[in-house]
Amino acid sequence: MTTFRPLGFLACVQGFCCSLFLSLMCIVSLPSFAFGQGNSPSQAIQRIDPPNWWIGMKSPRVELLVYGKNVGETQVKLMPYKGVKVEKIEKASNPNYVYLTLSIAPNTKPGAITLAFQNKGLTVLRNYELRARTQKAPQGFSAKDAMYLIMPDRFSNGDPSNDMVPGFPDTMHRDSLNERHGGDLQGIINRLDYIKDLGMTTIWNTPLIENNMQKYSYHGYAFTDFYAIDRRFGTNADYCRFVDSCHAKGLKVVMDVVLNHLGDQNYLALDPPAESWLNDIALLKSSDRKKDIQKPNYRTTTHSDPYASEYDKRSTTERWFDWMMPDFDGRDAHCATYLVQNIKWWVEYAGVDGLRIDTYPYPNKTFTAAWTKAIAEEYPTLSMVGEVWVSESVGVSAYWQANARNSDGFNSNLPAITDFPMNSALGAAFNEKEEWGSGLIRLYNTLAQDFLYPNAGKNVVFLDNHDVSRYFSAVQEDVKKHKMALAFLLTTRGTPQLYYGTEIAMAGWKEQDPFVRRDFPGGWKEDTANAFTSQGRNALQNEVFNHVKTLATWRKTKSCVHSGKLTHFVPFDGTYTYFRHNETESVMVVLNNNDSEKTISTERFGERLRGFMSAKNVLTGASVSDLLRITIPAKSALVLDLQK
Repeated sequence: MTTFRPLGFLACVQGFCCSLFLSLMCIVSLPSFAFGQGNSPSQAIQRIDPPNWWIGMKSPRVELLVYGKNVGETQVKLMPYKGVKVEKIEKASNPNYVYLTLSIAPNTKPGAITLAFQNKGLTVLRNYELRARTQKAPQGFSAKDAMYLIMPDRFSNGDPSNDMVPGFPDTMHRDSLNERHGGDLQGIINRLDYIKDLGMTTIWNTPLIENNMQKYSYHGYAFTDFYAIDRRFGTNADYCRFVDSCHAKGLKVVMDVVLNHLGDQNYLALDPPAESWLNDIALLKSSDRKKDIQKPNYRTTTHSDPYASEYDKRSTTERWFDWMMPDFDGRDAHCATYLVQNIKWWVEYAGVDGLRIDTYPYPNKTFTAAWTKAIAEEYPTLSMVGEVWVSESVGVSAYWQANARNSDGFNSNLPAITDFPMNSALGAAFNEKEEWGSGLIRLYNTLAQDFLYPNAGKNVVFLDNHDVSRYFSAVQEDVKKHKMALAFLLTTRGTPQLYYGTEIAMAGWKEQDPFVRRDFPGGWKEDTANAFTSQGRNALQNEVFNHVKTLATWRKTKSCVHSGKLTHFVPFDGTYTYFRHNETESVMVVLNNNDSEKTISTERFGERLRGFMSAKNVLTGASVSDLLRITIPAKSALVLDLQK
């Protein structure tokens, strides 16, 4: 809370001269206080980011971004507080900002420090809270987990009272796929048992951060306040309650992070601290940004391309992602610090377990590498996966994983990437004829290039997400193909990610984003069907749901699938066989991409079958006593838990 008192009163409180206090008491009667002409006291300090900080962080410093009309004209002082000192005060080029760096000793006691902003004989006092750390270390996620991706606005409406919020112009119209539908945090909390029953262990929500934009804000990637949950989803306290509810049920939480851009209604875009904070800042003043914008070339291969021109490199990183979303320039040290501290704040405030980092290759790569390193140093157990949307090349994708053998020496420090090359292979494999370079060989060839990754087992693998066509549509709504792909997803290397609705074969082509972002049936009280229950699902939906549940639940117990080796055999005659194995366990997976049943001799798999006498069919529960010849139905997957 901001309070306004005369400087003499401050001095008296701190033990200074009382006469100064008496001589300045008349200031109380002034009708307004202004750092600049015509500003009321409430305008003096509009905000400080981060809104609070914690004692005992590994880095003892926090840089406060103070915003207020002409706050740069003030003198800033810290009232004495044991363990805290002002290390640096820097004026921004915009006089409405001040950078204030505090140094906090590790033995400092929690409490509120007081900052005094002085100008022309007047003082504004602002309390700033230092809290004790209470969160446990993040759990992180790994290949042991199965990640469930949710678009909160389209999943479940648990609190209709926040459907329409005053001051938010993009309101709810459920009959339009481009507008808000009312899904929220309470809706997700209400469905945690469904997610857990499905066999998932981790939830990744697309961003819940405030997107107070004029329209098309439901996707969540245009942040207008980096420190606030969008009130149409709930409050900051609701987000903490969501995380706690997940943890209570044994579910982990991944937060979606955006480093590349922000919404144009963010105060940092409406009144930037400096021109160097944003790329192509002149666009902010354009009367027709849609016409004037030069969009990126979207060719992130320019980062790793040894022959790339400087022009093309700049066209990748120094242009706005979209006309409503200005791009940050992380080369500005204060901007970089702001983005590092923001994520530290959320991890500390809410206790999330991992981060998914949007558009990872689009910002300046030196900045993202430094950002990632800073977060990892503070939270070694926090998992991070970056969106690296490069479908055509394993080598270019591998460039972005930490410790890759890059010829230019670049190290992203990023532990995991989204595996778009595997996603591309999955999109083709089950639709194509089994020929020399098509069909199942695409999966084999993609995995055969894993030597390019420092650790392919950390990749996040997926059939679909909120940015690509629904997989059920991609395989022409063929449930057999869909189930084969799901079996592969849940038995291959890496962390599997399932997009909400894929478990009930939701369809949708990416002609426009909204078509792949339809509402989950049953998430609204007015829905006629409720796919959250077996009774509310039709036969096909239950078939796919039970397929996923069976594999995902079994998968939790199999260390050889989490961290074991993968041995595969060249696809032959329309079938592809691979094993997941360690010293104590072995699983055999066979995919039959033919339109007819196949019986295969297992002689060529002898190196992996040696010592195993029988198996359990994971999908049916049936025992298999003969491993010499295996029969597999057309267009299906066989998952055998081998027994000695």
